[in-house]
Amino acid sequence: MITFEKIKQSADIKTYITKADESLKALGYTEHSFAHVGKVSENAAYILTTLGYDERTVELARIAGYLHDIGNLVNRADHSQSGAVMAFRILDNLGMPADEIATVVTAIGNHDEGTGVPVNPVAAALIIADKSDVRRSRVRNSDISSFDIHDRVNYSVEESHLSISEDKRRVILTLKIDSGISKVMDYFRIFIGRMEMSRHAATALGLEFSLVINGQELL
Repeated sequence: MITFEKIKQSADIKTYITKADESLKALGYTEHSFAHVGKVSENAAYILTTLGYDERTVELARIAGYLHDIGNLVNRADHSQSGAVMAFRILDNLGMPADEIATVVTAIGNHDEGTGVPVNPVAAALIIADKSDVRRSRVRNSDISSFDIHDRVNYSVEESHLSISEDKRRVILTLKIDSGISKVMDYFRIFIGRMEMSRHAATALGLEFSLVINGQELL
């Protein structure tokens, strides 16, 4: 059985994640390295665990979360599809069963805006976990005066928390934003597609998606 820990210990996978993030750094994107994929992996697993999915499905969500951005090694454009193909080869070479490979590859191939659809629970959890990872520490640029809108919005987020309500009817992204750095409307301006995708993913899991910013429920 291929475990999440085995995936994490793979030197090849570590290289792919590192090099993919280096490419995005050269393009001016926020951090997509181990902090990001680790958080996405953790939150995807949290969602499915809380909703009562079996341990193996949760483990596949962890693996999908960890591998989901390796396609950036090829190109930012269509990175979900190229990442799915890369993940297929990696997992096949490791001896993962075909049905489990199919679940992971489908989730990775469907995690990005524009083309992604929450076609299974792992895909839905991955979408929500990925799109909710907005935080100050993802900003690489140390010169605040030269921030673009993506830098400003991410840097403005002082606190970020993803949770499922006690009645398991809602998944809630709670943010604390410094509005002196970025207005709340700036968040919607660049992330509305992500939020809409998260809403569809939540629906696929039998949930409602809620966004709370500075104590105000906006979605």
